[in-house]
Amino acid sequence: MGRNRWLPLFYFLALLPLFILRDYTPGNELRYLDIVEEALRSGKFFTFTNQGQLYADKPPLYFWIAMCGRWMFGGHYMWFLSLLSFLPAVVLIQTMDRWISKEASPENRFSAQLMLMSTGLFLGLTVINRMDMLMCMFIVLALYTFYRLYQSERLSAKRQGLFALFLYLALFSKGPIGLFIPLLSTSAFLLISGKIRTIGRYWGWRTWLVLLGGSLLWFVGVYLEGGGEYLSNLLVHQTVNRAVDSFHHKEPFYYYLVSFWYSLAPWSLLIFGVLAVSVCRRYIRTDLERFFAVVLLTTFVFLSTVSSKIQIYMAPAFPFFIYLTVLLLSRFRWNYWLALTLAVPAIAYIAALPTILILSRKGVPFLADGWLYAGAGILTLSGMVCIGLLYRKKELNKAIHTLGIGLFCTIFVAAFSLPQTNSQFGYKDVCTKALELSQTYQTNGYCAYTLTRAENMDVFLREDVEIVTREEVLKGKCAGKIFFIRTRRLGRDQELCDYLHECVKYVVGKHTVVVL
Repeated sequence: MGRNRWLPLFYFLALLPLFILRDYTPGNELRYLDIVEEALRSGKFFTFTNQGQLYADKPPLYFWIAMCGRWMFGGHYMWFLSLLSFLPAVVLIQTMDRWISKEASPENRFSAQLMLMSTGLFLGLTVINRMDMLMCMFIVLALYTFYRLYQSERLSAKRQGLFALFLYLALFSKGPIGLFIPLLSTSAFLLISGKIRTIGRYWGWRTWLVLLGGSLLWFVGVYLEGGGEYLSNLLVHQTVNRAVDSFHHKEPFYYYLVSFWYSLAPWSLLIFGVLAVSVCRRYIRTDLERFFAVVLLTTFVFLSTVSSKIQIYMAPAFPFFIYLTVLLLSRFRWNYWLALTLAVPAIAYIAALPTILILSRKGVPFLADGWLYAGAGILTLSGMVCIGLLYRKKELNKAIHTLGIGLFCTIFVAAFSLPQTNSQFGYKDVCTKALELSQTYQTNGYCAYTLTRAENMDVFLREDVEIVTREEVLKGKCAGKIFFIRTRRLGRDQELCDYLHECVKYVVGKHTVVVL
């Protein structure tokens, strides 16, 4: 029991170097910061823009918190923004742990916490600065509150109020998905439990008053700031159109059947095996197990019918996949197929160090870093210990603990390589060099070609970056400016290379900065 309480601190210490040392991703993280900067400049709080274009894709809760951080600290800091994902993840895991505390042993609960936090996509959402983990936390809190209401004989106005509040905050974090998942899951559970007539106890007038009243205030603020066009974009384009015939992330209905395997790695084989056998042998017996099964199945089916699909949308179901698996594990005796579901990821761990060594010598030189070698070595050692536990001692929980703890130790060590590798993934280093060159050569602007979402570099440059074509560069449109281009692209274009031959150039990571 005691070690379960120390796990959040262990996670924090393991991820701390990552929070402090890593650069922002060029895609969503920089875009969200750009949205925050534009909102602060315009003085708007309900309607957002990105590069001057309407951005009604996300509700304002995450942006508000980021804006508060910008106002309090005078800038954007990775450690603060990382907490917006890390703290919700910890609250979510602690809530799930409390939820199963009476039905699972301390050993199994320890395994469940490690499994969820080390699940590939869940861990990614804990580290990357997005609003998804906020939504997942509020969904789990809402479902936990619902289940306590369901088990209680006495109707609690306080819990009803909390249920409604968590639902609204889930909606206000990411959008309709935060409301539909709890609505469909709880309704389906009441239906199969033969208690659908009690739905008003949970989805009564108090709940809808909070949801409709809060949404009305939000929509009024949107209309007053952005007018009917923005409101229509928010209510129709970003909801109905995405659900029916998406303009963005459109995928086939079986998309999540494929993404399941890598999104829940390294535990996907174990989860699939345990759940499949449990369904066939009717091991799902208690109300809690049925509820978890209904939540993950309802979420899976609902999201599969929605036109817009990405792996992240399935994140609210991850806690229920993991914790239902752990609850059901107590009904399984040791057997070799269970061991195999852990041996496969353990073998992948063992391959980590050889793979890094090979890649660092064959075309990926930035991997030739001592910290990366040390981190990969820890991962390889963890896999070897796991195989030993499975083969000699037949310890399933200890094998899970070894893989989970080994992964976090690897992250802690490997993260110290980030100052040398950040320039391969982010724009901070290349922008720092560009600012230095701009001051030295007194240039008058920035332009970019072949860079992903280069327009969001203005977060670092404090100035717009013009996106140009190859022809515009050759015609001299970028003369007198700082020019960004992918080094690999420049090496493949002889005409462009000849044009820039006499210019001052610096290679920063995978990009080249040119003074034109």
